[in-house]
Amino acid sequence: MHRPPGGIRRTARPARAREAALGLLFTLPGLAGLGVFVIFPLFQAVYLSTRGNDILGNPTRSVGLRHFHELLTPAFGTVLWQTLVFTVLVVVPGVLLPLSLAAPMTQRLPGMRIFRTAFALPFAYSVSAASVVWLIMLNPGVSPVNWVLGLVGLPAPNWTTEPGWAMATVVGVTVWMVSGFNLLVLAAGLAGVDEEVLEAARIDGATGPRQFVSIVLPLISPSIFFAVVTTTLTALQALGQVQIMTDGGPNGHTRTLVYSIFDNAFHNNNSNFGLASAQGLVLLVVGVLIAVVQFGVLERRVHYR
Repeated sequence: MHRPPGGIRRTARPARAREAALGLLFTLPGLAGLGVFVIFPLFQAVYLSTRGNDILGNPTRSVGLRHFHELLTPAFGTVLWQTLVFTVLVVVPGVLLPLSLAAPMTQRLPGMRIFRTAFALPFAYSVSAASVVWLIMLNPGVSPVNWVLGLVGLPAPNWTTEPGWAMATVVGVTVWMVSGFNLLVLAAGLAGVDEEVLEAARIDGATGPRQFVSIVLPLISPSIFFAVVTTTLTALQALGQVQIMTDGGPNGHTRTLVYSIFDNAFHNNNSNFGLASAQGLVLLVVGVLIAVVQFGVLERRVHYR
C-alpha cells in the first residue's frame, strides 16, 4: 500500500518532539544543580562584591568597585604570591612523587598490593583528620618526627610557628594528602600501557630510563595531565589544613587566597561578605588564567590514543 510522503513527515515530527522532551527531562537534574551551585552563587558573588555590609553581613547600599579598590594593596599582593608559591610547591612534588612510586608499584612483586594500599591511604583521610594527625606528629612535646631528628643530631624546628617552616609544613601535609589519589590515577595509567609497545621498544634498543621517558611517559601523559589539573584545583582551594595547622600565621606567612576569603567572610564573625566576594571573583579569574595556560600549553604535549 502506498503511503503519502506527508503522512511520514507528520509521524516523524511527534517522534522528534518526544525525543527532544525526553532529552530535556534527562538534563534537568544536571541543569538544576548547575544553576543552584554554580550560576546562582556566581551572580550572588558579583552582587555582593558591589554592596556594603552591616554588622550581621546583610548587604546594604551600593559601593561600586570599592571592594576591588581595597584589594590593590601590597598585603593582598602578598596573599596572591603566597597562593601561587603554595600551588607550585604542592603540584610539582604532588605529581612527581606518586609518579616515582607508581612505576615500581606496577611490578608483579610480592607484597606490592600492601604497599599500594598503604601509599593510597591518604586519599581516604579528610582534610581535618589529616591536619589534626600531623599537628600531633609535629607537636614539640610528643613529636615522633622531632624524636627521630634528635637521634641523628639535627635540631627540631617549630614546624607551625616559625615563618620559614610554617609554609613548608602545610605544603608537605597537602602533598601527602594529594599523593594517594594521584598514585591511583598514575598507577592505572601505567597499568594500561600496552606490553606489545614496550616489547617493540626493547627490540629497537629503548630500555631503562630511555624507555620510560620516550615511550611510557607519552603513553601515560593523559593521566599525568589529569593529575596536574586536579592537584592545581586542590591547591588553589586549600583551606582546612591552613586553618587548622597555622590559622594563616605566623604573621600571615601561610595566608592564601581561599583562607583570606574565609577570614573576611566567617572568621571571628567578620561578616565582610562584600570584600570576600570580591576576593572570590579574583580567585575565579586566577583559576581561569591557570586553566587557560594548562589547556593551551600543557595539553598540546598530551598524546591521546
